[in-house]
Amino acid sequence: MRGLLLRLVLDQQHMSADTQSLLTSLNKILLPELVSSLRMCKDSCDGSLSSLLPTSSFESSSHFSESRAAYFARLNKRDGGGGWSPEMTDRSPWLQIDLQERMEVTAVATQGRHGSTDWVSAYMLLYSDTGRVWKQYLLEDSVGRIVGNVNAENVVHHKLSHPIRTRFLRWVPLEWSSSGRVGLRLAVYGCAYRSYVTDFDGRSSLLYRFSQKSMSTVKDVISLRFKSGQAEGVLLHGEGQRGDYITLELHRGRLALHLNLDGSKVRPSSTHLLVTLGSLLDDLHWHSVMIERFNKQVNFTLDRHTQHFRTKGDGDSLEVDYELSFGGIPLPGKPGTFIRRNFQGCIENLYYNGVNIIDLAKRRKPQIYSVGNVTFTCAEPKLVAVTFQSSSSSFLSVPVPPSIPEGFSVRLQFRTWNPDGLLLCSPLTSTQVPSFLVLQISSGRLHLTHQTSAQKMSEVSTGQRVNDGLWHSVSVHTRGLQMTMTLDRCPASRNDSSCLNPSMAFQGCVRLILINNQPVDLLSVQQGLLGKYSQLQFDICSIRDRCLYNLCEHGSRCSQTWSSFSCDCTATGYSGATCHNSIYEASCEHYRLAGSTSGYFSIDPDGSGSLDPIQVYCNVTGHKVWTLVGHNASSAGNVRGSTLQKPYVGRLGYSGSVEQMKALLSRSEHCEQKISIRCRRSRLFNPWDGSPLSWWVDRRGEKRTYWDGFQPGVQQCSCGLQENCVDINFFCNCDADRVSWENDTGVLSYKEHLPVQEVVIGDTHRLGSEAQYMVGPLQCTGDRSLWNAVSFYQAASYLQFPSPQAELSLDVSFYFKTASFSGVFLENMGVHDFIRLELSSSSVVTFSFNAGDGPVLLTVKSPVPLNDRQWHWVRAERNVKEACLQIDQLPLRVMESPPDGHLRLQLGNQLSVGGTATRQKGFLGCIRALNVNGVSLDLEERAKVTPGVSPGCAGHCSSSTGLCHNRGRCIEKSSGYMCDCSNSAYGGPSCTEEVSMSFERGASVTYIFQEPFSVIQNRSVAVLSAPSQYSQSRDSMALGFQTTQSPAMLLTVNTLSQQYVAIILARNGSLQIWYKLLKEKRPDVFSPAPNNLADGRLHRVQIQRDGKDLFVQVDHESRKYILSYDSAFNSVKSLTLGKVTAGSDVMDEEVAQAGSRGFVGCFSSVQYNHVAPLKAALLNRGSSLVSMRGNLLESNCGALADLSTSVSRLDPGEEVGKDNERDEDIRQPDSALITGVVTAAIFSTLCVLAVMLRFLYQHRQAQRTARLQEKEHQRSLEAAYRAEFHLHKSIRDSMQEYYI
Repeated sequence: MRGLLLRLVLDQQHMSADTQSLLTSLNKILLPELVSSLRMCKDSCDGSLSSLLPTSSFESSSHFSESRAAYFARLNKRDGGGGWSPEMTDRSPWLQIDLQERMEVTAVATQGRHGSTDWVSAYMLLYSDTGRVWKQYLLEDSVGRIVGNVNAENVVHHKLSHPIRTRFLRWVPLEWSSSGRVGLRLAVYGCAYRSYVTDFDGRSSLLYRFSQKSMSTVKDVISLRFKSGQAEGVLLHGEGQRGDYITLELHRGRLALHLNLDGSKVRPSSTHLLVTLGSLLDDLHWHSVMIERFNKQVNFTLDRHTQHFRTKGDGDSLEVDYELSFGGIPLPGKPGTFIRRNFQGCIENLYYNGVNIIDLAKRRKPQIYSVGNVTFTCAEPKLVAVTFQSSSSSFLSVPVPPSIPEGFSVRLQFRTWNPDGLLLCSPLTSTQVPSFLVLQISSGRLHLTHQTSAQKMSEVSTGQRVNDGLWHSVSVHTRGLQMTMTLDRCPASRNDSSCLNPSMAFQGCVRLILINNQPVDLLSVQQGLLGKYSQLQFDICSIRDRCLYNLCEHGSRCSQTWSSFSCDCTATGYSGATCHNSIYEASCEHYRLAGSTSGYFSIDPDGSGSLDPIQVYCNVTGHKVWTLVGHNASSAGNVRGSTLQKPYVGRLGYSGSVEQMKALLSRSEHCEQKISIRCRRSRLFNPWDGSPLSWWVDRRGEKRTYWDGFQPGVQQCSCGLQENCVDINFFCNCDADRVSWENDTGVLSYKEHLPVQEVVIGDTHRLGSEAQYMVGPLQCTGDRSLWNAVSFYQAASYLQFPSPQAELSLDVSFYFKTASFSGVFLENMGVHDFIRLELSSSSVVTFSFNAGDGPVLLTVKSPVPLNDRQWHWVRAERNVKEACLQIDQLPLRVMESPPDGHLRLQLGNQLSVGGTATRQKGFLGCIRALNVNGVSLDLEERAKVTPGVSPGCAGHCSSSTGLCHNRGRCIEKSSGYMCDCSNSAYGGPSCTEEVSMSFERGASVTYIFQEPFSVIQNRSVAVLSAPSQYSQSRDSMALGFQTTQSPAMLLTVNTLSQQYVAIILARNGSLQIWYKLLKEKRPDVFSPAPNNLADGRLHRVQIQRDGKDLFVQVDHESRKYILSYDSAFNSVKSLTLGKVTAGSDVMDEEVAQAGSRGFVGCFSSVQYNHVAPLKAALLNRGSSLVSMRGNLLESNCGALADLSTSVSRLDPGEEVGKDNERDEDIRQPDSALITGVVTAAIFSTLCVLAVMLRFLYQHRQAQRTARLQEKEHQRSLEAAYRAEFHLHKSIRDSMQEYYI
């Protein structure tokens, strides 16, 4: 039978009209058999759906000739012209198949036209239930381009990433043969689809009534499919008298699920749960919904996206009374009335816990009660929408129907994401004077302008954020000199403003256009029968919500236009196109190596990972830095009356979460925490069986009973380990059970158990029993990842690590040093996608990858060789918005991603480091501090079991020892090392000697930032520390000064956007810091040192800003302030020390007065981020980047101040004075003794003076010798520094280079 049908269909074109009529009758009989057989094969769902279709099922926009008509487009057929081809003049060709009824389509196949050079190499696939209101099939969330053929005969199958249930399919060619034209043959595969459907008209609903009074369930499964043209409406509702409820509704085009299981409370806000999914669901297309609940765990699925969550409160069952309603919420006792807007549209295959609700309603079962008019067919609205694709060239021009007596009127509906665009422009012929009517969107508001000349116009405006993606209705009416506009049934307000000149065309969707009450037939426009158009899509609204599944990271806010989205990283602590990169350093060790001193800082141990930054105190002591994390229970009162049954529990709350602390501990080399127990008749262990009476709880919540060290198995205190307890019969002092106060203090250092979360005391219930406890802050030191290094000495060797989670974003950073000309740093290969980072030549680093749109290549060329055996820093990133690559401090190279390209990078299982799996282009040299998506890879551990790779890296500069200080860079030499102090405010062999300059009245130093250089300099980068991504919300300043003048201007930084930072001395000599980040707002003013600093002494100021947090240290006192605004410091223009001669007009009065007075005194070691203006002035006199005015002299005030401080520390005068006071108090009557004492004191004073004079003389000689050595050392660095300085000057406009 099927063979007969197939033969009849194929030969239909050669038959007469009577024969074709007979065939049509046979098809009506045989097609049901075909559908039935397809349903029997549903399990496989890959049967052919197109091979048995009649010729009438094939349609096209046009055909080149009768032999190339649409019905010749069957796969592998050679009849007629061998396939379909459109007319040469067809502007928008398409080929369409009608499957006769809705089917489940799982795959399609294409082929070129037989015996020709015609084929389609890329196409777009649309689908529809009715042949109207089309929707585009997308491979991913954004990719709609499907790869087709490369020749005319080979068949290309495309398995759909998700099945579509539809009746009509349309192929729209996008690209075709360069040597021919469009040619297409095709096939469709899938199976039959059964639908139980009901239609709600907006006043109807279905009630499913339970057999008992109420239904209480711990497990629910609800599934349905719906489509609607309305953005509001209730799909499902049920509630119980005890307060449980469930509601599923459309709200503003999104699907919202309200759920409450806590029946003991009546809808409290604390247990109410609202979860939303989806967007733009009023698109008249089917959407699948499933709700799966087991106890408190819920899976909420819309189409292919699932959200997992847990309900709030204590309840875990859903209790619903009497009934569930579908399509609305009827009031009790009032059928047909609703307290929320009811649903208007179609629902199909509605199941509640396995019950087919629509089937019961269709069979009129008593469990189902219908409210209003419920039908079991889906009414299809006949709406034709048109999409304006281009913001510059899309337009639709139609003739205006004859005027009506009431005047000129226009009505339409539109939806868009763009805040600006021209909707309508029309001349008005009914007025005596030529005039125009302009309707446009400007800054999210709707403006209607009636303009008669350049000077005469009137305007009305309405709406707020009409670019929200929802459908909006607008009505415009003019009559004579009157003009009215209505938006969403709200009248507009009158405005008197200048004429707005729209620069952007409208980009969005429009439908239901009526001009003078006459509808515009958009299909006639498409067919060329009416009006003109350009860059339009007909019968489809191609709007997409690019912020639906937020690709912005770390809680940043997503905003969008029609063709792109952007991420607002404000107050997140992250930066970049998708807010992927942390603006904070990974550890205190990084801050120390960047030149910072002790103070409060935010660190981000997992970098771009999911954990938020944590605020810590960095205690810098010489070459070591301790990271301190405090808690809220540093001290506790006396503990009495506790027993094992009711113990005292002291909980500690830290400034970071357990996961944040775990990341910090994992990154640190060593961590410890001090714990102390003072006790009086309070024991730690039971003397009879050794069971614990008190203990502490670790970060995993487990009980710990050791009180010192890093050996968890030893239940002892510090005195027990050191064998010095007060009673040798016990291992803890407290266990001696004495009535006197005893103490057990220990230092816990087993990192897996830190930090201490709780202290539990259970033995203070006896007479006279008492205890106190104290837990210190968590202290960590070192950074395991920063100096985690390996050496590759065989080209065929490489390390393997598990593939990172890099689908949507990937960042890689590391240091390398080598003498080789080329080599692969790392590689990860998927089936088609890949990433590769390599040294492609001695001075070029290449980052290449393929995410599905073809290989992408980014290169950075260094002006100096990279194979110089020195450490070089590399950072590469790929996200859905862009890819970027940076080497050392060279300009960041950026390449934007295609707007509708593939989002997800599909990589293999293994990441290869130091080579490739094919053992080609292996890297020879050292790699350290390798971080991938915030995860530090343990290179040394993996190298221990890999031939050809060894842990560590030879060289003086290959460890964390502080050879170079204050941001100095360690450079390997053949016979040692040297320190490059170019990025430091200090000089000398180890970058420790201060650079100072004396300023006379009217003197100033101004450093001019070039546009690209300002991006470089604002990052706190040291070669030894892993740089974080540059952030304009972060800066660092340090300076020393000595003066007796007030008021005075110390330092000011200006931007091109009229922002500034100023450090001044007020009239009373107090220090003031002014931050003006928003020009329309008042500046923030802080006074960290209210005392007079114009006292002739050297004072040091350090300022760190991280977003809104401001940390200020003046001399030895630190304070924290909060800025009013977290605004970016954009386009830094200049930095000035001393008198301000330009830009004072944007400053506040007090700052401007200080700037006009300038500064008289000495500056020492001034640093702004990594720019050292004093050093730049001394080494680059005459440069266009540094401007000097007045008398400026190199000084040594900083060194002398340090010397005087050192001498004062050695001065024994204070002790001598104390001795004299004690002698005076003794008052011995023996005058001889007094004379002897006086003589001894005078002799001691003379000796001290002699020692001081000798010390000063030796120091002066040492300083002179060091200065000679520095001159020798400086000659070798000056050339390098000037070369770097002129490099920045030469790249002033190329900090970021974009390739589109």
